Amino acid sequence: MSILSWLENQRKLKLLNAPNYSQQESDGSQGLWTRCDHCGVILYIKHLKENQRVCFGCGYHLQMSSTERIDYLIDTGTWRPFDETVSPCDPLEFKDQKPYTERLKDAQERTGLQDAVQTGTGLLDGIPVALGVMDFTFMGGSMGSVVGEKITRLIEYATQEGLPVILVCASGGARMQEGILSLMQMAKISAALHVHQNCAKLLYISVLTSPTTGGVTASFAMLGDLIFAEPKALIGFAGRRVIEQTLQEQLPDDFQTAEYLLHHGLLDLIVPRSFLKQALSETLTLYKEAPLKVQGQIPYGQRGPLTKIREEQLRRFIQSPKNPNYKHLVTEFEELLSALTGEKTSIDSLTSDNLQKAFDLACNTQTRLDWLQVNENKISIRPVFK
Repeated sequence: MSILSWLENQRKLKLLNAPNYSQQESDGSQGLWTRCDHCGVILYIKHLKENQRVCFGCGYHLQMSSTERIDYLIDTGTWRPFDETVSPCDPLEFKDQKPYTERLKDAQERTGLQDAVQTGTGLLDGIPVALGVMDFTFMGGSMGSVVGEKITRLIEYATQEGLPVILVCASGGARMQEGILSLMQMAKISAALHVHQNCAKLLYISVLTSPTTGGVTASFAMLGDLIFAEPKALIGFAGRRVIEQTLQEQLPDDFQTAEYLLHHGLLDLIVPRSFLKQALSETLTLYKEAPLKVQGQIPYGQRGPLTKIREEQLRRFIQSPKNPNYKHLVTEFEELLSALTGEKTSIDSLTSDNLQKAFDLACNTQTRLDWLQVNENKISIRPVFK
C-alpha cells in the first residue's frame, strides 16, 4: 500500500469516527455573533439579548424565542405554564424528504419545546393575564392540532376565570403535515374566542410579530379587540409573489408590513418591543377601570369539566365559612331547597331526599333543559350566582 493510499484511508476513518454533533450545538443562535437581517451589521449576541433582540444599528426587530418573550412580559416568578406535556402525533403518517415524526423530534430537541406555542397564566405588572406565545423556531411556528388545542384550552380557562387573553403570534400558517386537522384549528380557536369576547365580554389582545402569515392571520391573529404589531413586521396571508402573479400587478414596496396594514386600518397600534409590556399594562389597566362595562355571561353548555385546579379552589372555598361569598352561596342554596320542598328550609335541616333533588336539578340533563325553558308550571331558578 502506498503512502497516499494509507493517508486516504486514515482520512476516511476519521470522517466515519467523527462525533455526530446535534442540531442544537450547530445552531447559529448558540454562537457569540449574529448578523442583522435588515442592515447586515454584525451583532454580539449577549448585548443583543440585553436589548431584547433589537438591532443597535437600524432598530430592526429580530426574531425572539417564546421563552425570551415570556421572561420579558411576565413578572418574575409568576408564570404558570399549561399543558407542557401535550405532544403532537402523526395521524396521516406524512412523509416528504423525511417522516413527519423525525421533523417533530428534531424540532423538539432543538428548541426544548413540545410544539410551537407556550401557554399559561401570570402577572403582567401585577395584572393577571392568560398568555400564549408562538415560537417560530419550531417548524416555522406552524399551527397543528396541538397548537390549536393548547390555545383553545387557554382561552376557555381565561373565559371561566374572567382573565384577559394575550396571544403573541409568529407563524407561517397551518401545518401541512397534519392536513385538514390543522385547518380545523382555525374554526375551533375562533369559536372559543367568540364565547370569550362576545358572550363573556372579556378582552382579547393580539400581538403580531414577524412573520405572521397563512391560517394564523386568517383566524385568531386578526380577531383581537385590539391588534398590536411590532415595527416592520411581515403580516399577510398569501405570499407576495403569489399575489403579484395572480393580480398581474406590481405591489408597493411596503406591502404586507405592519406600517402598510396600520395605514389601511387593519391594525390598532404599532409598538416597539421595548415599550410592549408598558403598552399592554396601560391597556389592561384602562380596560379594568373603564366605566359602563357590560357584564357578560357564559352560555349554557360552555362550561368545561371540573379541573384539578378548580377542584382545589372549591375545596378551599368551602373550608372558609366566614367568606361573604360562601354565606351568599348558602343563602342561594337554601332558597333552592325551599323552592323544591314548598316550605322554608335551612341547610341544617337537610334530608337525603331533598339533597338528591338539589343534585338532580344541578346535574340532570332534563332538569337543566327545564331550567332554560321555563314554563308556568316549572320552577324558575336564577342560573347565574354572583
